[in-house]
Amino acid sequence: MRSLPRRRRLVAGLLLAPLLTGCFASGGEESSDTSDGSRLRAALAFPPAENFSPYGADATLLSRLGVTEGLTRLDANGVAAPALAESWSRENDRSWLFTLREATFQDGTDVTPKAVAASLTHAAGTEPVTPALTGVELSAEAADGGRVRVTTADPDPALPLRLSSPALAVLSAKAYAKKDTVSPVGTATGPFELTKVTGTTAATLDRFDDYWGGRAQASGVDARFIADGTARTNALRTGETDIAEAVPVSQAASLDKTARRDTATTRTTSLLLNTESGPFKDPEVRAAAREAIDTSAFAKGVYEGYADPGAGIYGPALTWAADKRREPVGRSKAGGADGTSVTVATYDNRPELPEAAQVLKQQLEKAGFKVELEVREYSRLESDALGGKFDAFVSARNTMLDTGDPVSILASDYTCDGSYNLAQLCDKKVDKAVSAAEAVTDTAMRQDAAMAAEAAVLGTDAVVPLVHQRIITGVGAGVSGVLLDPYERGLVGVGTRR
Repeated sequence: MRSLPRRRRLVAGLLLAPLLTGCFASGGEESSDTSDGSRLRAALAFPPAENFSPYGADATLLSRLGVTEGLTRLDANGVAAPALAESWSRENDRSWLFTLREATFQDGTDVTPKAVAASLTHAAGTEPVTPALTGVELSAEAADGGRVRVTTADPDPALPLRLSSPALAVLSAKAYAKKDTVSPVGTATGPFELTKVTGTTAATLDRFDDYWGGRAQASGVDARFIADGTARTNALRTGETDIAEAVPVSQAASLDKTARRDTATTRTTSLLLNTESGPFKDPEVRAAAREAIDTSAFAKGVYEGYADPGAGIYGPALTWAADKRREPVGRSKAGGADGTSVTVATYDNRPELPEAAQVLKQQLEKAGFKVELEVREYSRLESDALGGKFDAFVSARNTMLDTGDPVSILASDYTCDGSYNLAQLCDKKVDKAVSAAEAVTDTAMRQDAAMAAEAAVLGTDAVVPLVHQRIITGVGAGVSGVLLDPYERGLVGVGTRR
């Protein structure tokens, strides 16, 4: 066994607990209590869409519930910080060495270089490719000294950021025991272990007492998945839940001021136009749609001040973006709408989106379009959206969610080979700009290159940024340590309690 004796593990974990709770915690208290603690009740907006697969949309859900973690995490400044890897170094332009900390999987086995390498190898071979690895060919192998060597086919200066992605969480060998299925149940490393799943309505999590970061102050989490934002808010107001994520702005005033926390995020709500088929294949028609939209109406009206007008793909939560923003490159002249019929789709898990779609409908119709709206729950909409079955799609996308790297979101969402390309965009100039940005190592220069690529994307009018959001989290009386994470990867952690 590589593990420290339990007492030494616990002491070390208590010293390391601020790494997980200090940056985004509400209340700022870390784990120091070894009592049984109360269970937390959480109301979440998005139900598991893929049976808690760690490679799709459910990866973020597992991260927010404190189940999974990767080699690295993002700190408050968006910089890669230690998680399961306590340090790392670059061997050459294609290879990195990550030194593992002493840790245990929830099934009782040790986190070893061999186990980590196997987990990353499995993630790298997943089809479709996880967004965090769009355009990246990755391999991993055990090295000496408790280290893992991670190698990429091409130079990847953003690799430590990339490995913070919830979709690259490290799981034990047991997770891959069944063919074509990856199970995070009892195989992850986080402070809470997923022990029971009730379809898409609820999940039960128990505290993992041997967590390397210290014993969680809550004894477990009882999560309910409630797509209706009003119902989530009511559950908090009536004391049925302790935490309600994504409180609708229309419901914020119904909560006591002490019960709501609004956090600037890197989430941008955008209108994505289908560039491959339908009316918006014509760049002049896309330009007409873009010119018809008044973004201030969304920030002031739909989001009631809990958002800023859309300025680009990156919002004000990324403080460096505004000073580096460039004018869009190569925009077409707007043509006439001339009664063109279009279908605009969105989802209702985020309650502002259907209202935003209604405002869009009015603005587009005023410009001469005929608009039909289609609204569904996200899990019933995603495959059609990715398949390009709609003319336009209103989406709220956290630009830093997948990797924490500003270039990676562009590769995933706007390149020919992108794995989450809702706009179906395939433009040589965009691909060239994104490829150039991916090769830049220096942080400031990489940001500059990202903004140049953003200008190329915006020049196609494949995406019209509407607003940059603030997320409202409902927190019950007596609850502290809720993680208010601008990257929306965390919600409950070691220090979350009531």
